[in-house]
Order: sequence, then C-alpha cells, then structure tokens
Amino acid sequence: MQPIKTKKIYEEITDHIINRVKQGELVSGDRLESVEKLAEAFDVSRSAVREALSGLRAMGLVEMRQGEGTFITSFDASSFSLPAVTALIMKRNDLKELAQVRRMLEIGTVGLAAENRTESDLDSLYEALKLMPNAKGERELGEQADLAFHLAIAEATQNKMLMNLQKSVADITLESMRETRRVVLYTEDGVDRLYREHEQIYDAIKNQDADKAQAAMRHHLVLVEEVLSEYID
Repeated sequence: MQPIKTKKIYEEITDHIINRVKQGELVSGDRLESVEKLAEAFDVSRSAVREALSGLRAMGLVEMRQGEGTFITSFDASSFSLPAVTALIMKRNDLKELAQVRRMLEIGTVGLAAENRTESDLDSLYEALKLMPNAKGERELGEQADLAFHLAIAEATQNKMLMNLQKSVADITLESMRETRRVVLYTEDGVDRLYREHEQIYDAIKNQDADKAQAAMRHHLVLVEEVLSEYID
C-alpha cells in the first residue's frame, strides 16, 4: 500500500491545457493568455501558472517567445516518451496507429501466455475478467479491468522483457481502451460484447491452446481497430 497523492495545482493546470490540445481547442501556433489572465481564470497564483508553463515547455508542447508570449508548438505524439503525458496528447490518428501496434504485440504475447501460464496467472486473469460485467455504469472500473487483463496476459508469458514492454506502454494503451469503450458503450450490448471477447481469450489461455488464443486476440483487436477507424472518420 502506498500513500494516495493528490495533484498539485500546477499539475491540474498542466492537465487542463494538455486536454485542450488533445480536444483540438488549442492547435499549433495558438497563443496562450498571459500569466496574469491564466492565473485569474484558474483562480490560482501566478507562480503556479509559471510552473505549469515551464513543465509544458519541457515537454515540448509550448514555446515562450520573448516579448510575444507563450505559444502552442508544432508537435508529433510519436516524438514524446511513453508516460501518461503521451497518452493525454494523442490525436485520433495516433490511437489508430496504437491499435495496430497492439495487434502486432499482443497476438504474439497471448500465444506465449497460453503455452506458459500458471494457475496463479489464471487467477489474475479471472479476477480482471469478472469485473468487466460489473462495469456497465462505472467506466473507470471497466478501463482498469481491461488493462489489468492485458497486463496479466503479459505476466503469464513468464518473459520479463515482454512484461516490461507491456507495462511501459500501459498508460498509452489505457487511452486506446478508453476511446474504444467510449464508442462501443454507446451500443446496447457494448459491455457484453467486450466481455465475451475477453472471455474467449481467457478460455483459450486456460486450455493452453495458443492458436485459439491468438485467433481470439486477433478478432478482438481487429474489432478495436474498426471501432477506432469509425470514430476517427
């Protein structure tokens, strides 16, 4: 157990600006309001705004021009590192590319998981799986259960490099899952559909059938790509 940390004021400001970029409300070349006006708008101190802007500049998301102000830069999500910040600034086309990367990575991973899984791995997979039907009214619970399921698959491979690779993209993968669920859950049977797809993957891993596990994962992730493509278009 670790202490729960609350966000600092400057982090809240940073998140707000990043989300505005993500939503397309701020684009490359846009000038942000002055420190004074931002402080007034957020009802915070000027020092908190300056700290947030310094962090955004370090990320490469803004540039400060002497005598002119602070501007949104031209950026490419692929040029950022993989922490949660990357997920926050991803554009819709980036999510589509991420879905393709997931398909390439996770189909191979699930095959190895089916071959090497232990009873303990099955328990972890089942714990995540059984939370999914209960997530109809709790979006965050569904997202976390989904991510936990895919991370448990990586653990089941017994391959430390694969585990670390999957964990390194966990935050950015969560954003892909979030957008997929946002679209799928508009349909009447969206939660049930996602549950059934994960259940098929679980059953194949349980039966140590690598071919069926890969086929089930391919089916699931191709549908994810189709959903994201419709969302993007």
